[in-house]
Amino acid sequence: MRSKSISRQTAETKIKLDFSIDGSGETDIQTGVGFFDHMLTLFTKHGRFDLKVDCDGDTEVDQHHSVEDIGIVLGQAFYDSIGTKEGIERYATVSTPMDEALSTVSLDISGRSFLVFNVEGMKDKVGDFDTELVEEFFLAFTNNAKINLHINLQYGKNTHHIIESIFKGFGRALRVASTINPDVKGVPSTKGVL
Repeated sequence: MRSKSISRQTAETKIKLDFSIDGSGETDIQTGVGFFDHMLTLFTKHGRFDLKVDCDGDTEVDQHHSVEDIGIVLGQAFYDSIGTKEGIERYATVSTPMDEALSTVSLDISGRSFLVFNVEGMKDKVGDFDTELVEEFFLAFTNNAKINLHINLQYGKNTHHIIESIFKGFGRALRVASTINPDVKGVPSTKGVL
């Protein structure tokens, strides 16, 4: 089973995270940021991963440290879980509608981190959640998971729906790219390494 448990403590956050690629969508998520809990739950369910997160962060300052640090730890857990990358699909592109919103997530489990985040028109907040933290989460994840991730919003008006579309699509795309394909022999790269 491709899984990893990580504990990380800084002066700003204390995080314990358990992640499994080959899961069934089981969640136990307590980040201290309600909207972010909801988004991570969507990511996990639609990616059919298993994810347990417990974060004690300095949310009295703001939500930034908790969201970014969970992105770091989840990215590290994914990187460690995916292992040698032998036999994986490697690439995926998924478009996900959420009512009036439509986003596309494309990714490459390449061993190289890069984020393209083309999402315009969101309101500053959903409830008390700072929407600029969506990009911060994905930047932290890609840097630590060492994947290439492109997130493009085609259209959408409701900020909650836009972000939900992105997180669902991210889970679905990461699941496809992580899937072991028996027809793929070795590492799916002409270089022989990812």
